[in-house]
Amino acid sequence: MTRRLFIFGLGYSGLEIAKLAQAQGWSVAGTCTAGEKANRLRAEGIETYTFDGTAALPASTLNDTSHVLCTIAPKETGDPTLGACRPMLGRARWLGYLSTTGVYGDHSSGWVDETTPATPGRARSIERLAAEQAWRDLARETGATLDILRLPGIYGPGRSAIDRVKAGTARRIDKPGQFFSRIHVEDVANAAVRAMARSGETALWNVADDLPAPNSDVIALAFELLGMPVPPAIPWEQAAPAMSPMARSFYMESRRVRNDRMKRDLGVVLRYPTYREGLKAIAAAAG
Repeated sequence: MTRRLFIFGLGYSGLEIAKLAQAQGWSVAGTCTAGEKANRLRAEGIETYTFDGTAALPASTLNDTSHVLCTIAPKETGDPTLGACRPMLGRARWLGYLSTTGVYGDHSSGWVDETTPATPGRARSIERLAAEQAWRDLARETGATLDILRLPGIYGPGRSAIDRVKAGTARRIDKPGQFFSRIHVEDVANAAVRAMARSGETALWNVADDLPAPNSDVIALAFELLGMPVPPAIPWEQAAPAMSPMARSFYMESRRVRNDRMKRDLGVVLRYPTYREGLKAIAAAAG
């Protein structure tokens, strides 16, 4: 069986993983939801199928696939990839699943690592934990190696504090004691491709950078890098009523994510160890 990677969900992270895997000699295919995007990705050399999470792919799609990675978020009804395509996944020798550090729940700014019990409080994190278990069940049935990568907030070119400041949507919100962990999309890809090369028992990895920080600090640096005056922080009590329920929910939990296992056992060297290096690179590339 050749080194062929199939990615369910060629979105922001999935596409970055696909490009890095291709650069390292992998044959890569995957899915997206829109036909226009599928055509563009095919033109870029990525074999792409449209998949809406309901209808299964053609039966022969994964015949020569050695590695399968899922980046698609679950729904209340479960993981759409497993729901539609589970019978096709039995031949893969490696399975990967991008989950979220949200499964740890609120730790009042305390540190969490892979040994911390998962106690999700938000509905979408509860769904993620259920999806993790479903992929564990599949790996146990098929004998495949499974790597679960738990990710905090993902940022990178086109999706960063730099972009929000430029768009005029960035706000510095001050909620004392609130910490967020984050990871640059290029470091997500590096960790995923390293996990793909691994064999053995199912493993869990926190893929986060070295410096959890309040979001107000990140926004402040973005303003500074763009040569703009840093606006005063808005107190949480004042900001919260105007926020969407989704945005407000992120501030209801606080934790700092340890990445020691990823660096020690996967050998990941972060290209962007903190948001400072990441934002500086984005700002420099944007001119």
